[in-house]
Parts: sequence; structure tokens; C-alpha cells
Amino acid sequence: MYKRVSLVASPVLLALLWQLRNEPLAVCSCISILAGLATWCIIPATTHTFKRVGLAGRDMSKPLRPELAESMGMVAAAIYLVATFLFIPVQFHSYWSTAQSPRVFPYARLGEYLSALLSLQSMVFLGFADDVFNLRWRFKLVLPIIASVPVLIVYYVGYGVTQVVVPVFLRPWLGTCVDLGVLYYVYIGLMSVFCTNAINILAGINGVEVGQSLIIA
Repeated sequence: MYKRVSLVASPVLLALLWQLRNEPLAVCSCISILAGLATWCIIPATTHTFKRVGLAGRDMSKPLRPELAESMGMVAAAIYLVATFLFIPVQFHSYWSTAQSPRVFPYARLGEYLSALLSLQSMVFLGFADDVFNLRWRFKLVLPIIASVPVLIVYYVGYGVTQVVVPVFLRPWLGTCVDLGVLYYVYIGLMSVFCTNAINILAGINGVEVGQSLIIA
């Protein structure tokens, strides 16, 4: 079923990509759908390979406890990264055209995007390493903070704003905004630890991990 849908939808999406190549939002939408179809097809095709190398476990939430392949998130993550790489030329397509008036290329924006990709790749590597080596919790707490360093550095250089808006009921005492200073970067680093591990903890409960990711997205 999924192969038939992909075979029918892929040429249509590729044709749309060509027709709408000058519309970044439409191109990114088509790439996202193609990435979803690729994930839908590749995960069943690679399940046997993952089981063969020992990346498998029992589904404790079903009565018969069938054997399922583990680390399948690597497939989705790899396709997601490929899609985000393809987004790069689409986002900056307008700066390539010589017909338009020359504009300064937004290197800062590109740096933000690449720093986010670097952090994402680091977290994908951490997830795979955890599945293979069963990392201890102390590493799971430290490595996300290190992975967030590229984003924090780019934010510090590009913006450097460390103020947060105070809730309405606290404004009579604290004012509208509070400058956290260096604590703001500590907060962002700890937020990366929370987001990654909050999802990872629920990975053993069917559907909850994906549902949480959808809510965050």
C-alpha cells in the first residue's frame, strides 16, 4: 500500500517542485511531503536489517510481545536532515538571481540555520549512541548541553538579548521585563536537556513519544 502511494505521489510532487521552484514555501512543503513518503517506505524496508544486527526488542505493550526493530528513529532523523539540507538553497534562492537588484547575502541567517543543523546532528548521534551503547544518564545530561553550544554562540553574537517577559501577576514587583544575563544561556542549555530527555523517557510507551513530539512541533 505505502509503496503504491509513494510511486503515485512522488512524480506529482517532483512536477510541482519544478513548477513552483521560485516559491520557497511551496518547495519546502513538497520536500517535506517527499521526506514523509521516504520515511514511510524506508522504515519497513530496513526493519529486517536492524533486527539482523541485533537492534531489536520486545514490545511489552502488546499481549504477544512481538519483536520490533529498535533505533528506527535514525531512519527518520537521517531523512529529516537530508530534507533540511535541501531547504538551504531554497531559502536563499532569491539571492542567486542576477536579474534582481544586488542585495547583501544574509550570512547571519545562514549561520543560524547551520548552527541549528549542527546541534540537531549532534543530538541524532547521541540518540543512536544511546541505543547502541546504552549510555549512562550522566552522559545524557551533559551531551545535550554541549550540543546546544553552536546555537548559543550564534545567538550571543547575533542577538545577545537576555531579557524575559514577566508574567502579568508578577509585574507590580518585577516590572515588565527582567534581564537574566548569563543565566539566560544556562536556562537555554538546560532546556535542551529537558526537551531531549523528556521525549526519550517516554520512548518505551507506544504512541506517547510521537504524540509529545507532535505537540511540541
